[in-house]
Amino acid sequence: MTNQKETLMNTRELIELNNIDHPAWDEPIICRVEVDLPGWLKQLTGGKQWEVYGEDEAETCISFALREMDVHEHARAKNKTAASKLAEVTLYHNGYAVVDVDGTALFDGTLTNGTSDCAHLSYFHAESGEPITLN
Repeated sequence: MTNQKETLMNTRELIELNNIDHPAWDEPIICRVEVDLPGWLKQLTGGKQWEVYGEDEAETCISFALREMDVHEHARAKNKTAASKLAEVTLYHNGYAVVDVDGTALFDGTLTNGTSDCAHLSYFHAESGEPITLN
């Protein structure tokens, strides 16, 4: 009998919570993603420095072309057979990202603050531009 009363009370509390008006949840927000692309690629590949050499913007995403930098030019001149790696990083407007290095997918998923130290997400009210802090 006590369990039934507790269940009934919990159900009433849930119904009351659902009936509360949440006007702040109905406001449009903007999510801005800042990514240190060369740093992220260095982290993913565990290797050398990278540089961005191209960018292409589409309706749903932005793609960046990167190449691995050889810090020691004399090493490259010595070993001409070792070609620099090429990468493509595609950042979709919905927060999804794909990283491809020389035909191998290294990352394919949602880009969040917990994904990498090289990515930072910020949220803002669309109308006022005021920052939003998420808990």
